[in-house]
Amino acid sequence: MFRKKQSKSIEINKLSSLVADNVEINGDLAFSAGLRVDGKICGNLSNKEGSKGLLVLSDQGCIEGDVHVYDAVVNGTIIGNLTVDHFVELQPKSRVTGDISYRQLQMDCGAAVDGKLTRIGDELVERNVVELQPAAAKQS
Repeated sequence: MFRKKQSKSIEINKLSSLVADNVEINGDLAFSAGLRVDGKICGNLSNKEGSKGLLVLSDQGCIEGDVHVYDAVVNGTIIGNLTVDHFVELQPKSRVTGDISYRQLQMDCGAAVDGKLTRIGDELVERNVVELQPAAAKQS
């Protein structure tokens, strides 16, 4: 009779790439679709232009560099700034040392952030400011 609403925050993509736990990459990396990181990346990580990339960073994974992706599920360590255009989920073992810019954020108990959280979109909202002048005092 009653159905529970089902809403998914992350667009599920096929995880087409893997950085295994025995792999270390030194240098910048760009991907499309989905990337799972169980190993270590020393360099900047981003999804390709126009791609809605999903990053899954396991509790074994580590990224030392700036990250810019569309969606992210983080349970490992990021040392650098994290920019997520859509949705970021910080799971209990996640450790981020750097600033996080996001549109939507889910942070589980146990997750740690050493940096500033900034919601993307707030600065894009135009605000109309009206200055009110004090009424002139009536002279009798």
